[in-house]
Amino acid sequence: MTPTPVWPVDASRPDPTVIEAAAACLRNGGLVAFPTETVYGLGVDALNVEAVRRLFVAKGRPATDPLIVHVPGVAQLESVAHSVSVLAWQLAEAFWPGPLTLVLPRRPIVPLEVTAGKETVAVRAPSHPVAQALLAVARTPIAAPSANRFSRPSPTTAQHVLDDLNGLIDGVLDAGPTNIGLESTIVDVTRTPPHVLRPGGLKLETLRRFVPNLVVSERFLEESIAADAPGMFLKHYAPCAELRLYEGPREAVLAAMRLAAGALAQAGRRVGVLALAGEAVHFAGLPVEWADLGPESEPEEIGRRLFAALRDLDARGVEVIFARLPAPEGLGWAVRDRLRRAAAGHIIKVE
Repeated sequence: MTPTPVWPVDASRPDPTVIEAAAACLRNGGLVAFPTETVYGLGVDALNVEAVRRLFVAKGRPATDPLIVHVPGVAQLESVAHSVSVLAWQLAEAFWPGPLTLVLPRRPIVPLEVTAGKETVAVRAPSHPVAQALLAVARTPIAAPSANRFSRPSPTTAQHVLDDLNGLIDGVLDAGPTNIGLESTIVDVTRTPPHVLRPGGLKLETLRRFVPNLVVSERFLEESIAADAPGMFLKHYAPCAELRLYEGPREAVLAAMRLAAGALAQAGRRVGVLALAGEAVHFAGLPVEWADLGPESEPEEIGRRLFAALRDLDARGVEVIFARLPAPEGLGWAVRDRLRRAAAGHIIKVE
């Protein structure tokens, strides 16, 4: 297997020669990983059916999981969607480029392979300068899920991409770590009222300033069911280790986690903890591996570190990871969603 080439590129001032090489690869049906402000995406020409099919094979992704189509901005929205509502235009004008994906009626030019056979298409305009440069030069919409093996934690660095897909794709644009670290927020504006299908990098509180009646639709689908948007399956974003999630009052949860982690460690299991700042004292003396998510008061930092922390604990060979669920507010909605799916929906409630 030939190693995947890596193309280093400045995150703020991407080299046009490097971007053109990546764009030419896309135009020729290739698979190119590139950074967005959320996570690294695995891009293909969204209008090239064979390239799209190859992407699903490379990722091991089921055909029931649709892709997001990336465009440069609002001006290109109607190239892939039609019957765009006034609200959809307002949201795109307000938040694009940025971490908002809109589900809209599909134009026939977008292959059904991209949309899991649905007559809707998920569309967004990424704000990362490298993604913007690539879209401008490629001159085609780019379909791009996260650049990882299906159901694994999303990649926030080029190395994460290589860990999963080295030799299976045609290139990686390496611009360093992504800024947000959580995927985009997905809003279905074909419904009345609009539904959030996936919380993400754009806070729900911010969206509700435009859409006060916004509905959060938490669905945990089996892979046999065609989803309306990415990130809706029961198991997703999962580390190799078993993830045990706890919810309840902070002190009671930490005490329960310490007791369970200690019992597993004593039984010879390798244990990891997704730790917030100040929580290490609750596990003092236990032989556990730590991954620091940062202060609870800084949800943006927790979001940036989450997927890398899960991958780091896997790399250290832990068998069970303990974590505490955050409150469903701000970016906590998105972190909570990713952890619940990474644990296949299993939550240990503590009173």
